[in-house]
Amino acid sequence: MIRDQETMQILLDSIRSFVNEELIPREEEVAETDKIPDDIVAQMRDMGMFGLTIPEEFGGLGVTMEEEVNIAFELGRTSPAFRSFIGTNNGIGSIGILLDGTDEQKSRYLPRLASGEILSSFCLTEPDSGSDAASLRTTAVKDGNEYIINGTKRYITNAPHAGIFTVMARTNPDIKGAKGISAFIVDANTSGITIGKCDKKMGQKGAHTADVIFDNVRVPESALIGEQEGVGFKTAMKVLDKGRLHIAAIAVGAAERVLEDSLRFAMERKQFGKPIAEFQLIQGMLADSKAEIYAAKCMVLDAARKRDEGQNVSTEASCAKMFATEMCSRVADRGVQIHGGAGYISEYAVERFYRDVRLFRLYEGTTQIQQVIISRNMIREAQS
Repeated sequence: MIRDQETMQILLDSIRSFVNEELIPREEEVAETDKIPDDIVAQMRDMGMFGLTIPEEFGGLGVTMEEEVNIAFELGRTSPAFRSFIGTNNGIGSIGILLDGTDEQKSRYLPRLASGEILSSFCLTEPDSGSDAASLRTTAVKDGNEYIINGTKRYITNAPHAGIFTVMARTNPDIKGAKGISAFIVDANTSGITIGKCDKKMGQKGAHTADVIFDNVRVPESALIGEQEGVGFKTAMKVLDKGRLHIAAIAVGAAERVLEDSLRFAMERKQFGKPIAEFQLIQGMLADSKAEIYAAKCMVLDAARKRDEGQNVSTEASCAKMFATEMCSRVADRGVQIHGGAGYISEYAVERFYRDVRLFRLYEGTTQIQQVIISRNMIREAQS
């Protein structure tokens, strides 16, 4: 649901201008330095981009899901690193607190996240626990009025910059599955926390991930999200449902950018005396990409509207995430093909996007995990 179309259009126009005039021209700088420039971070803070999804009462804009995906369509048109830097505060790093946190936890952390004063990270994945999140081994043992956390988290986005971590840990060792998992808010300065070196990735330079090691980290009882044990995995799944729609929208935006670049190149590049855009085989690739982007965009918007209506969109979110991210990779591949040899040269953005978008099919649940979720939901509904 878009609450006010005119206000929303002003916001989208502002973000599109920011993307076109500030972010796209700095993409190569980010790729070379592996860092988001400080002046860009400051501009994102001034625009309120760290608190897009956080309610107004906590200093954010409180956008709806439909509004959020429309914003993501715009942000997806530039390097994913920019979106990643603000993404945890708007998604997996804050939504758990917003959905299941106590009033005190919300008032303590959400305003600081909305302003960009601190960054957040979501600590779920482990060295031996990725898609099978319920098998995580990090423990949180009760000791008086504290918990002692031990374990290692892997591929944690924004870990080197985070002020707080949302940590999933097993509080009941007797319960092996999801029901033994609880969620904690842990200050990054807490004694016993070590951040590993930044991962060297295939793409997405400027978006930093690293291990987070917890060695006898003591946190107070008040760090337990919702002050209730055993519901952390449910919190994580709520967060991921929303995050999947967001990533699907980012994938649509990235695909639109690649198609724009590819169309422009095809109209300018001449072979055999005419633009290659006039060759039917090139036209076929352009048309396939346009149709698939349109389909993915419709899926994302439909699922977002249903979520705003209060419907359970577990299946729709997984469908959108699976289709949009797979589509984006196909569009990027065609983009390289349309550019020919130039598409393999880093001078052209399509080479970078080809590597960057590959990650979309992996995080927030791999394509195969989305297939499992979709099919299980289908079976469950058929049996009910």
